[in-house]
Amino acid sequence: MTTDSGIHPGTGRETPADPERIALDPLVSDLVGESARLRAAGPLAAVELPGGVPVWAVTRHAEARALLTDPRMVKDINVWGAWQRGEIAPDWPLIGLANPGRSMLTVDGADHRRLRTLTAQALTVRRVERMRERIVELTEGLLDRLAARTADGDGPVDLKAEFAYWLPMYVVADLMGLEEEQLPRLKVLFENFFDTLAAPEVVLATLAELSELMTATVAKKRENLGDDLTSALILASENGDQLTDQEIVSTLQVIVAAGHETTISLIVNAVVNLSTHPEQRELVLSGEADWSAVVEETLRWSAPTSHVLIRFATEDVPVGDKVIPAGDALIVSYGAIGRDESAHGPSANVFDITRTTENRHISFGHGPHVCPGAALSRLEAGVALPALYRRFPKLDLAVPASELRNKPVVTQNDLYELPVRLG
Repeated sequence: MTTDSGIHPGTGRETPADPERIALDPLVSDLVGESARLRAAGPLAAVELPGGVPVWAVTRHAEARALLTDPRMVKDINVWGAWQRGEIAPDWPLIGLANPGRSMLTVDGADHRRLRTLTAQALTVRRVERMRERIVELTEGLLDRLAARTADGDGPVDLKAEFAYWLPMYVVADLMGLEEEQLPRLKVLFENFFDTLAAPEVVLATLAELSELMTATVAKKRENLGDDLTSALILASENGDQLTDQEIVSTLQVIVAAGHETTISLIVNAVVNLSTHPEQRELVLSGEADWSAVVEETLRWSAPTSHVLIRFATEDVPVGDKVIPAGDALIVSYGAIGRDESAHGPSANVFDITRTTENRHISFGHGPHVCPGAALSRLEAGVALPALYRRFPKLDLAVPASELRNKPVVTQNDLYELPVRLG
């Protein structure tokens, strides 16, 4: 409820009945400019998602940390007023991200702890470190293949398609126990899954096929358990942890989606950042800076995830001089948050691997809902990037950076391709 003046009773904060909203560009034609406009709107910006869906976006570091740990902001889509009123179409292009089934992404409290703990146990820093040898092996094999394909000349090669895509996909396949022959089809399905401009029939068909594929994977694993996370989830369900088949399927889908997409963008964005900042590239190639600094600064400056969907207010939640009304939805705009000057100083818009706030970004989330795969993503990028530049120290963009185009994915900082010359 608001007064005629648009001031929320009892708070003195603004909650306009129909605020002026920033429409997120479904083509993602200027992500940096859009993120700047979101920050300029204040810590809480009124935005419109593709499809005309109104939500709020948190755009500043401190306020995002607070909201990510605020018990009044929950992940149960049934709290969303627009969902309750039937205003969200079942073929909305972002429905698979807003309502991906019952998993740690959609529950809170004890259920969240139960589902997240089972995943986190397989992804502790110590266990992830044991995967290093396999990641090195995969990386070197992909680089061998890349070198062989370009042995006859130094023509442009799409580094995303030939290298950055396959490393995290192979790793997540190993982690979850997926069969290699499934990966080409999964590539197509997840491209459709994240596509903001996907046609309604494509949205519904993609969600149905992903569910069928993951359900079949779980059924096959039940007959032949292995040393993988899917088998671990199945065993947990049989040992009294009360995991339903639907929870296992949804968790598998979430981990595969997040486990490869974020790391692809992290590797791609790091290469772009180093290519467009040759003085920074020289620092790391000469050993004056560490590759971990490249990874962390890339996560901050060009966050792989632009916007995370979605939290819902169980009651009115004040943010700055505004209020998220009960029943409204919130997105976390990591693309805007990473360049918040209040957190990173006046040079927040500068890519600088020597900055002293490299570990203050929250691009993997914050609090109890931080991404359990963060350590694995860091390890993959931390292995892939130095190996890539050891093999190809003269690697550089084959086109001006201004010609690189983002895919129509409002939730991801995701390029169509990355043409490079390996030198």
